[in-house]
Amino acid sequence: MKAGIYYNKNYLTENKLYIDKIVPSLKKNNIDCLTVNNSSELDGLDILFVLGGDGTILTVSAECARRGIKILGINYGHMGFLTEFEPDKIDEAVKLVCNGNYSIQKRTMLEVLCAGKRYIALNDLVIQRSTGGRDFSNTVSLKAEIDGVTVDNYTSDGIIISTPTGSTAYSLSAGGSILTPDINAFIMTPICAHSLHSRPVVYSDDSVLEIVQVNGNTPLNIIIDGKIVNVITDNEIIKIKKSEFYTEFITRGNKNFFNKLLIKLNIWSK
Repeated sequence: MKAGIYYNKNYLTENKLYIDKIVPSLKKNNIDCLTVNNSSELDGLDILFVLGGDGTILTVSAECARRGIKILGINYGHMGFLTEFEPDKIDEAVKLVCNGNYSIQKRTMLEVLCAGKRYIALNDLVIQRSTGGRDFSNTVSLKAEIDGVTVDNYTSDGIIISTPTGSTAYSLSAGGSILTPDINAFIMTPICAHSLHSRPVVYSDDSVLEIVQVNGNTPLNIIIDGKIVNVITDNEIIKIKKSEFYTEFITRGNKNFFNKLLIKLNIWSK
């Protein structure tokens, strides 16, 4: 087995202390380990320890999915919804890997085809109006079709298409429903729609969603897992479907999703 460590560079001092603890522990158990700084260094890894928050995991999730690398997240961020361990449990995390006594949770991903380029997303795709410079627009008009059938025309700030994993992120803030990780569905959530009837739509992940701009060629930001990857202007059709790849997370086997939801989102019940 070969493991890697990827970390949030903003916490270099803190992470170095834990890297110095992880590497010797793994080597004692005949597991090779190296620190990873870019995607080319992921080749050949079986497991990747990710030290950071959800954003740090999202930066490497697509490349890990393409290579079949399992992710073990250790939270140094604010939310840490995708991570399995807090920093004070790092010894437990290492022991779990060394013993091989862990569970794997596979998370569905989106495949996005846009302007001849293909992307995959663990959390979401956001199609958003431009907010800067000469390209600024107040709203955009987008037509959505699922399996060739028109769902609606949205005049809004944009649309979020989210996986179950991403349903607790931007989509939730925009009024979308929470999807449990095991559900075979995606959710399409309009952003600040200028209509009383425009509501989030949950649909089967076996379906194909197509979105195109209507009545104009306003620049649209294409955002994959929080990063702008393209800007389109020519009424390009954006095609979204379930990816053939999955992000695989190493877990302790605790499937109490709602308990984690209550803790991470600071919602308390009596």
